Amino acid sequence: MAAEDQPDPDAPAGGADVSAKLFGEWEIGEIEYADPSTERYITVTPVAHTAGRHASKQFKKSQVSIVERFINRLMQTEENTGKKQQTLNYVRDAFDLINERTEENPIQVLVTAVENAAPREETVRLKYGGISVPKAVDVAPQRRVDQALKFLAEGVQNASFKTATPVEEAIASQLIGAANYDVQTYAVSQKEEKERVAAAAR
Repeated sequence: MAAEDQPDPDAPAGGADVSAKLFGEWEIGEIEYADPSTERYITVTPVAHTAGRHASKQFKKSQVSIVERFINRLMQTEENTGKKQQTLNYVRDAFDLINERTEENPIQVLVTAVENAAPREETVRLKYGGISVPKAVDVAPQRRVDQALKFLAEGVQNASFKTATPVEEAIASQLIGAANYDVQTYAVSQKEEKERVAAAAR
């Protein structure tokens, strides 16, 4: 293969067009990753709705934009199931709030929040002679990203459901808090709790 035919190792995952913008507003070409283990599983593309293109393909979810995966996670409650357009609008508004408060690219804030909320260790239950014993194990990178998205979505649900807090405000607060590694944020506190339990089970 000729040198000019080889793929650029620094190109974004999924062959995304870096000149396109998410929501027509946010750049995707300058995203920085602090955690090399999860970098290949956090894909950033300008597409926020793929219509379930990868739904039937095992492990293909990592090729879906992290923004869309976060939107899909926010829908996984009884009240919001299937309301993708509404959830997408909430996230778009939350990104505007994040940019106003931090003056940073909200996609970068989301990526940093996912990295900060991803647990490195968790526990499994092993049985020895009928006795169940907790054992600490390392978490696979793909599962780390899945867990981080779950914690972030649960934090938004807890902060906004049956409260006066608007959803976009809850999303912005949770993402900014997790990106700043604020242990008061639900996602970070859950990560710390998982790692604390795992450390005790070593």
